[in-house]
Amino acid sequence: MPTRITSVSARRLDVPMRRAFGIAGGAQEVARNVLVEITLASGVRGWGEAAPLPPFNGETQEHALAAIAKAGPELVGEDVRAWRRLAERIFSLTTQSASGQHPSASAGCALETAVFDALARANGTSLRLFFGGAEEELVTDITITTGSAEDASRDALSHAGFATLKIKVGGRDGHDVDLDVERVLAVSTARPDARLLLDANGGLSIDEALHLARELRARGVVPALFEQPIAPGSWEALAEIRAKSGLPIAIDESVTRPEDVIAAHRAGAADAANVKLMKSGIARALDIVAATRACGLLPMIGGMVEARLAMGTSACLAAGLGGFAFIDLDTPLFLAEDPFDGGYVYRGERLDLSPIQLGHGCIPREGA
Repeated sequence: MPTRITSVSARRLDVPMRRAFGIAGGAQEVARNVLVEITLASGVRGWGEAAPLPPFNGETQEHALAAIAKAGPELVGEDVRAWRRLAERIFSLTTQSASGQHPSASAGCALETAVFDALARANGTSLRLFFGGAEEELVTDITITTGSAEDASRDALSHAGFATLKIKVGGRDGHDVDLDVERVLAVSTARPDARLLLDANGGLSIDEALHLARELRARGVVPALFEQPIAPGSWEALAEIRAKSGLPIAIDESVTRPEDVIAAHRAGAADAANVKLMKSGIARALDIVAATRACGLLPMIGGMVEARLAMGTSACLAAGLGGFAFIDLDTPLFLAEDPFDGGYVYRGERLDLSPIQLGHGCIPREGA
């Protein structure tokens, strides 16, 4: 059968960053990712990228490599046309801890991406069209990473071509939430024309989140979205922040499956859900988007610290389905190198997917 997998391989994909990418849980100076390649009996190849982000969930490159080494041989002989069943098997192999193995959702995403890429290439189509072909272009925000108020102001001015700025707030024990207030105000002053989003990555307490929202509102700054203000674990706490802050709340770390969206909706805890393939894989991401829309929440697409292969796969899903309210697909712009040829093209804040002809369009650059 020409669509059966004959081999699976993986290698490190270390990409230096222009500067550290800081979020509430810490900063990353090198994207320590993993490149996966599968080959079909027909000779068609597909590629996937794992982007573990230790400050996000503790997952590392070593975890991803170990999970792929375990799961890869189990996939040989599988038919990529049965992608739904295959996706569930990959998810089980990579995320269910066994014999001391650390669960690795990013490893599952990389394997699943390679499967979808090979399937689309074998069928002579792009993933954007495979997922529905609703749109050909997306408009992304750009991230203002953690740092000083001066850093935030400088970055806001340097991103004059982006209409939406996403500001990282929150931090570890001892974090000064008033610094977040100062940083957001600095961005607002530098770019009064910009739509502002806040992203705490679960790095605030209830009181800190409400204090931040209250202080900003008192100064006339009302963000369009407050993403994951507190750590996962309590829908009631998120609902309290949503009610008392008056800000639209997006869930990110709190959602890895469609059932999470339903629970958040029932609790009145969220207005939007950030879909990230690195958390759930592609098949489950499709289900999460469906649940988000069924519950009347706004779909958002985001990612970890990813190169253009992984980010382009997310872009194909969002553009293929269409209608995403928030697009956060900017991390390749923070990388010092691009290890891939082909794929989508950045035109300022716009992602042009029209060049993609097969799969996600990316091919590893020789020697990268």
